[in-house]
Amino acid sequence: MPSTTTGTPSRELSHGLKQRHLSMIALGGVIGAGLFVGSGAGIAAAGPSIVIAYTLSGLLVMLVMRMLGEMSAAYPSSGSFSAHAERAIGPWAGFTAGWAFWVLLCTAVGLEGIGAAQIVSGWLPGTPEWLWVALFMVVFCGTNLAAVKNFGEFEFWFAALKVGAITLFLVLGVLAITGVLPGTEAPGTGHLTPFLPNGGDGLIIGLLASVFAYGGLETVTIAAAESENPVKGVASAVRTAMWRIALFYIGSMAVIVTLVPWDSAEVVEKGPYVAALDELGIPGAGQLMNVVVFVALLSAMNANIYGSSRIAFSLVERGQGPKALGRVSGGVPRTAVLVSSLFGFGCVLLSYWRPDDVFAWLLNMIGAVILVVWIFIAAAQLRLRRQLEREAPERLVVRMWAYPWLTWLALAGMAAVFVLMAREPDTRVQLYSTGAMTAVLAAAGYAWQRRSRG
Repeated sequence: MPSTTTGTPSRELSHGLKQRHLSMIALGGVIGAGLFVGSGAGIAAAGPSIVIAYTLSGLLVMLVMRMLGEMSAAYPSSGSFSAHAERAIGPWAGFTAGWAFWVLLCTAVGLEGIGAAQIVSGWLPGTPEWLWVALFMVVFCGTNLAAVKNFGEFEFWFAALKVGAITLFLVLGVLAITGVLPGTEAPGTGHLTPFLPNGGDGLIIGLLASVFAYGGLETVTIAAAESENPVKGVASAVRTAMWRIALFYIGSMAVIVTLVPWDSAEVVEKGPYVAALDELGIPGAGQLMNVVVFVALLSAMNANIYGSSRIAFSLVERGQGPKALGRVSGGVPRTAVLVSSLFGFGCVLLSYWRPDDVFAWLLNMIGAVILVVWIFIAAAQLRLRRQLEREAPERLVVRMWAYPWLTWLALAGMAAVFVLMAREPDTRVQLYSTGAMTAVLAAAGYAWQRRSRG
């Protein structure tokens, strides 16, 4: 088994995250911009069957998080799955998974900045979007440069607002569905038929949309390495993943499609949550939800700058990147924070300068990266679990259920998603582009591995 220095980064970085930070990051991390913004297109395609789509993809994500939690509790590292892939498979695997995820996170920083800027420009017409993006970048880059506890505090309050908002949404929705909410009539099941309005193809599109809406859950295992008690933090976050996914994702989809006709134009134009609240006729509720979406986008920006900088730092610490990115000051990899932020802002500029070619190519290239990462997680867990049981069973604080059968089932589910992507014209381009990037990174990682071994 190849050796690795996965423990080094977490010892050099600070441990400024408290358990309350990690708990709220884990809780709020499941409520991302993909849920608030991206779910509308899924509902428009799948109709009420979007509930099935989110349930199936949610089960897959639960398995992935359980596998990742098992490895991260055993070997806490700011490199998370990248470090685990290196330990289990080889340096080339850690290189491939880590740099692919870094590109994904940095690009996502730019996309989330654009989304947040569009909301503010709607509130303040005539103001340039790029200027708002630049302001957000400066704020969150500065936050991440200062100290990890600043990132933790921002995410704590961001997450608290998101959790409170979606909990209130679910409570209001259930009251309206049962006919208890004053001024509303119970909608019954009229909006739930036809359940599959666009047949199996619509369900497939909804399923693919739901899979990528879950991206970002991995951040908590990266953050755990800088917490007061990494093992306890990871174990707690993973063990509560199931009810969080069931409540926030699947529950809210069920409420939305019950309250609002699936083919309503407002579901896509305004977003499903705003459309549902407008349907209830609660004054100002829709605009308030826009504020929550804005906060969710800022939260995602903050988390992705943090996550990308830690992944880059871990890769450099393992000799898989430019040494300059590994400089640490005050317990923070500040060069990695700056470079990750600049890459994200570069993506924003590309969206204005070259939206139809370079930027579109970049978006396609990262389209299926999260699935590539999940495959590395599953493959690494298959090998590391056997090693842990043989050499250090006391490290198995979190255990994957029904090992190895559910791990293999998860891999089969990922393969099925790839097949479905190949069937759809829009996602087929993403699949091929991501595959090309992954192949290039794997070749570079393998070449580096051979050179480093002499």
